Amino acid sequence: MSSQHPRVISFPITGMSCAACASRIERVLNRLPGTVANVNFATEKAQVELTDGRTQPGAVIAAVRKSGYEVAPEQVELALAGMSCAACAGRIEKVLNALEGVSATVNFAAERAHVEYQPGLADVDSLLARIEKAGFSASVVDEAAREAAKRRKQEEWRGMRWQFGLAALFTLPLMAEMIGMFMGYHEVIPRWLQWALATPVQFWCGRHFYRNAWNALRGGSANMDVLVALGTSVAYLYSAVVVLSGDHHGHVYFEASAAIITLVLLGKLLEARAKAKTGAAIEGLLGLQPQVAHVEVDGQLQDRAVASLRVGDVFVVRPGESIPLDGVVLEGVSEINESMLTGESVPVLKGEGDKVFAATLNHNGALRVQASGVGSDTALARIVRLVEQAQGSKASVQRLADKVSAVFVPVVVAISVSTLLLGWWLTGQFTLSLVSAVAVLVIACPCALGLATPTAIMVGTGQGARNGILFRNADALERAQQLRTLVVDKTGTLTEGRPSVSDLLPVAGVSQARLLALALGLERDSEHPLARALVEHANSLSVEAVAVSDFQAQPGRGLSATVEGQTALLGSPRFLAEEGVAFDQAHMEALENSGKTAIGIAMGGTLQGYIGFADRLRADAASTVAALQARGVRVIMLTGDSPRVAAVVAAQVRVDDFIAGVLPQHKAEEVERLKSRDGLVGMLGDGINDAPALAAADIGFAIGAGSDIALDTADVVLMRSQLASLLDAIDLSRATLGKVRQNLFFAFIYNVLGIPLAAFGLLNPVVAGAAMALSSVSVLSNSLLLRKWKPAIRSLSTHKR
Repeated sequence: MSSQHPRVISFPITGMSCAACASRIERVLNRLPGTVANVNFATEKAQVELTDGRTQPGAVIAAVRKSGYEVAPEQVELALAGMSCAACAGRIEKVLNALEGVSATVNFAAERAHVEYQPGLADVDSLLARIEKAGFSASVVDEAAREAAKRRKQEEWRGMRWQFGLAALFTLPLMAEMIGMFMGYHEVIPRWLQWALATPVQFWCGRHFYRNAWNALRGGSANMDVLVALGTSVAYLYSAVVVLSGDHHGHVYFEASAAIITLVLLGKLLEARAKAKTGAAIEGLLGLQPQVAHVEVDGQLQDRAVASLRVGDVFVVRPGESIPLDGVVLEGVSEINESMLTGESVPVLKGEGDKVFAATLNHNGALRVQASGVGSDTALARIVRLVEQAQGSKASVQRLADKVSAVFVPVVVAISVSTLLLGWWLTGQFTLSLVSAVAVLVIACPCALGLATPTAIMVGTGQGARNGILFRNADALERAQQLRTLVVDKTGTLTEGRPSVSDLLPVAGVSQARLLALALGLERDSEHPLARALVEHANSLSVEAVAVSDFQAQPGRGLSATVEGQTALLGSPRFLAEEGVAFDQAHMEALENSGKTAIGIAMGGTLQGYIGFADRLRADAASTVAALQARGVRVIMLTGDSPRVAAVVAAQVRVDDFIAGVLPQHKAEEVERLKSRDGLVGMLGDGINDAPALAAADIGFAIGAGSDIALDTADVVLMRSQLASLLDAIDLSRATLGKVRQNLFFAFIYNVLGIPLAAFGLLNPVVAGAAMALSSVSVLSNSLLLRKWKPAIRSLSTHKR
């Protein structure tokens, strides 16, 4: 009998429709050797005890999937501590991805890991334990973790300042020795005093280099700390041996080891400060939300912590205050500055029934609001999560840098050893060869390679968030500037998406009021934009709806119901024709030829009349299409409207081509067809009924005020209701990728030139250390120049009237 302890795994199961599904899964799992399974339909979870090790967790998950159900992967964002260079990030990524069912990406600049894991095969505790075993620390990102990380970084900053200050204090006298050497004087400072000054710098100020190097080597990898610890230790120990041996002719290099550590500490100090600026966008967003709300309790206002509020609570926002939570206005009228959401500084008028969002600024009126979104369910929280996800992701252009970083340190150590041995053999001068070898170790910098891409991505996505452009990930940011074919939805994208009734054309014997009453009865419960326009028009005329029953909707075509004992139909001309209703083609064509959407209404198989709807083009539709075409982007309009209506709109905005009569469920198929023909294809829609097409496109752009569906499906969310925001997204993508390419060039050329110069003895180790310290800072500074990027000035505004 096996002595192995039973292992219990728990995981969620999706796809179950009833208790019979749970029983079926349970039976399947219990057939596996050495398993005792319990599946709970109510919680949609399975708990499986593996009694003797004959069945592994992976086999359990596979059995569930083979049964026709799914074990959905889960995601977690981890904050990391203890990384010193890109090689550390690569090490963490490697150990996480070695776990079964785990896919992880680690961002050195953001100090974050985005992990997708399969429940049952891995869990958060196992991820954290694996990271700690590798010599680093991690915590799950939440509000408490953010505050803890902020405090930790502040403490680290203070510690780094003290270490640098002390190192500089002890190193400055040693600089006199270095200056004396250049002037031909030796031992300006006695050797024993040099040793005394260099020792605290080497082993106290530089202690974290040794600690991090040991952790890296213990984990089976090497990083920048290994290079610094190895290079300075060689210089220090060689000098100590010379002093102890009493060799008065040998040179000592205490000033070099101390200066290198001091300069690297300075570089790390500057790097930490610059890295903090790259993440300033998220800090800025989080800092906008107030911490206290004026809550109504038994008719009285009480100040309560925002974190304690729940959905349904009523709170008051006074003029000049920020709105604490997402909600719906119950009373009051005021202008709200929503620039933190949309990037648009023009205030938006809000009144009863309108939605307001957390962290937006109330200008001039008091509002009574009922909370509809709290905690992580607010628009602000979703935006922060989206920006963090983008900043933690990797662009494909980073793969080359990752491959180089993975082998960088071992290669540099090999070059250093070769420099020592070859130099000694060729010149016979061990000391000079040793100096060159040390210079090779300290000038090599994997940090610059590791920071080149993520810092630019962080600043670029942060600038986008500040201006109402949300990128889901680094790939979306990268693909936006590669766009050559763009599919654009008509309704709500090229047009304003707020159609209005323009024509009521009843047939002879039917009044306009009767036609409108029929239409109102059929459409009043629909959320379609045309239905909302019809209901609004009917209500303005105080029309009473007819009673309907047996309602049936056919998406993209029309609907049917029973009215006064007869079958009533409402829908497109094609739908009516398919149902055998005869109608006057001339009337329909007249409406469509003027660019209006027409629907017909029939009752008992007889036409009752037509209703025409007009939807204004966005003011910037034609100019944006022209600008896209000038950039080499082919624009194709996609619509469910008839070819006549599509042709009129296409002519007005001058798109290259259009595809008409496409049902909502078939839009994704059209996108797939274009992808097979044109390669990379983008899709621009309103993020609601275009969700499948947005997901099918290589890059999906959702325009509008950031609906939940848009935030979930689109690769890029344009929070402003302006088409011109698409141009800004493309411009920001180009600017960011330009910085990435510059950074990678600087990082590669620095190492390609610096290492050979050091190997040939053309660089003093101290100069090499200074160059290494400043290489990362230069890459970060170049990325921070993106903070100067601003969207093009537009003359359009988004006033809500």
